Amino acid sequence: GKNEYDLVVVGGGSGGLACAKEAAQFGRKVAVLDYVEPSLQGTKWGLGGTCVNVGCIPKKLMHQAALLGSALKDAQHYGWNIAQPVHHTWSVMAQAVQNYVKSLNWGHRVQLQDKKVKYFNMKGSFSDPHTIRGLTKAGKETIITADNVVIATGGRPKYPAHIAGALEYGITSDDLFWLKESPGKTLTPFVFNVSLECAGFLTGIGLDTTVMMRSIPLRGFDQQMASLVTEHMESYGTKFLKRCFPIKVEKLESNRLQVTWKNTDLGTEERDSFDTVMWAVGRAPDTESLHLETVGVKTNSETGKIIVDASETTSVPHIYAIGDITEGRPELTPTAIAAGKLLAQRLFGKSSELMDYDNVPTTVFTPLEYGCVGLSEEAAVQCYGSDNIEVYHAYYKPLEFTVAERDATQCYMKMVCLRERKQRILGLHFIGPNAGEVIQGFALGIKCGATYPQLMKTIGIHPTCAEEMTKLHITKRSGLDATVTGC
Repeated sequence: GKNEYDLVVVGGGSGGLACAKEAAQFGRKVAVLDYVEPSLQGTKWGLGGTCVNVGCIPKKLMHQAALLGSALKDAQHYGWNIAQPVHHTWSVMAQAVQNYVKSLNWGHRVQLQDKKVKYFNMKGSFSDPHTIRGLTKAGKETIITADNVVIATGGRPKYPAHIAGALEYGITSDDLFWLKESPGKTLTPFVFNVSLECAGFLTGIGLDTTVMMRSIPLRGFDQQMASLVTEHMESYGTKFLKRCFPIKVEKLESNRLQVTWKNTDLGTEERDSFDTVMWAVGRAPDTESLHLETVGVKTNSETGKIIVDASETTSVPHIYAIGDITEGRPELTPTAIAAGKLLAQRLFGKSSELMDYDNVPTTVFTPLEYGCVGLSEEAAVQCYGSDNIEVYHAYYKPLEFTVAERDATQCYMKMVCLRERKQRILGLHFIGPNAGEVIQGFALGIKCGATYPQLMKTIGIHPTCAEEMTKLHITKRSGLDATVTGC
């Protein structure tokens, strides 16, 4: 009658692996099941989940490839003799990125082995509340029983199945990072951060890239900042088809893809041909094969995500869920890792600490990066009312842009504060080089309840972009010019 494992984790992504390894540290018997269902285009990968294989890691590396292209242009202004024209070879970049990702896959397997976590390369599903059925690619079945089960299967990109030809001819971010050859002239319809990030680095390495957006960019982010991001991308060379949506995709005799779309402003139908169409219409939780209904785990009927409480517990007391698959949680690798570790500590380490999802910093790796922590200006107004918040802001020019004569029109930062005496900082937003590095440091202050006067007493590091944060003094309310002048 005794269960075989203290903990079984279904899903070998960032959150699941963190939870399993932490539980093993307490001397518990732990197993992880992970299996990657190939994409519609047949792309598959190893252990590590979305972030390692088809998310943050390859995206940041390809973003870096694009930044290096920009640096080559800048270098000539600094006295470097760069032979023209400069040419980028996709296959060299892709091979290097893919090799690194494979090394991470192997590293995760070694870590599990070192920590005595049993790894099953199997697709897991529930047979009953304490029993997981594992199935290999070849159809071999393994039955595993556990006292506790953690669901951490994450999500996969969605396809717009209602658009003719979308499934047959389109790819998603699951495929882009594993392409052996250049995607060529690329269209990415719908504007989520992954579509902007991919469009940004594709443009940066010299590819003809178009983004199609029906409504607002970067939904859920501060919209002033989102507009500045897309403005910069346009000036950088990415094309935008605004207030347009695709109707159908057809394959031409030349093997190119002809896309027909509706322009809602003009009420017309337009078309063009592309080498690649990459859909970015959001992500769906990977729950279909788990048989959650068998054991009574409740999901949100609209989103399909698993409903959990503050302790990551589902509607079944010994079944938990963490990461992108959970309702109302940020879809971010670091939050999944932290939640997984804390869950293991509560289960086996006599801890009672819950995951705090407030003031989580993040960055969008577009050509000009956008980093933020805390509330957007819109959310702050909604929570506290416009009369009760103060927004300090500045347009600044990074020193490294000056000699290279780069346009800094969209380099901007703002701090959203409460107006009351202490002026607690509610949100910090930064567009510029190395935004992630800038915001990461300030995030600690925001987490500790930093106020505007405290930040003003912080001495900046000269001459950096982050230093400008410590000098913010012009409010939006004043209507004064927020352009930084002088040193």
